[in-house]
Amino acid sequence: MSSIFKRFTEDKGRWWVEHFDGYRMNLFRFFSTLFSRLFLRLRGVEQNGKSVYFGIVHVRRSRFSTIRIGSECTFRSDQTSNLIGVNRKCILSTHYEGSKIIIGDKCGFSGTTIGAAKEIRIGNNVLVGANSVITDFDWHDDIAKTGPAPVIIHDNVWIGMNSVILKGVEIGANTIIGANSLVIKSIPANVVAGGNPCKVLKAKAE
Repeated sequence: MSSIFKRFTEDKGRWWVEHFDGYRMNLFRFFSTLFSRLFLRLRGVEQNGKSVYFGIVHVRRSRFSTIRIGSECTFRSDQTSNLIGVNRKCILSTHYEGSKIIIGDKCGFSGTTIGAAKEIRIGNNVLVGANSVITDFDWHDDIAKTGPAPVIIHDNVWIGMNSVILKGVEIGANTIIGANSLVIKSIPANVVAGGNPCKVLKAKAE
């Protein structure tokens, strides 16, 4: 009995804090997911499986455009759901008729903005770090010199926090993009890349 009591009280009650935080987060996830699935359906978002939500994703879908989310994805839109720091909700937006955002299975997003004027395709098992942006257009039609261009992110890509992926970029499978990268040109498969502008740093180890 004394050993059990010691376990509960050691480290200034940290055991209690961890369990309380865990229960609170599970409850928050349950209600966030329940509401988000309903909200996304009302917004015309196609959902192919049991994705999980922490907080509510902000969605703006233009008429006759497509937003499709694969199965078993995770969207973290709450500051406490990722301790590296999430400074905004996840945001999904299509801006014109025919615009597409297609997200594969088992992807993860934390405070990620995805904005499509033409097409953004994200493969399976893609992880996008906190506060990153993926966009296929310049957002200011009045001053943009070129039109939108599709963005394609292949399977098993890991994009570090605070990165920006701009129009016309294709990122090959199994590639890692370092934190705070500005990706303005396509990156091949199976490499580690990073920087501003982003460039290949080395081949990924087998």
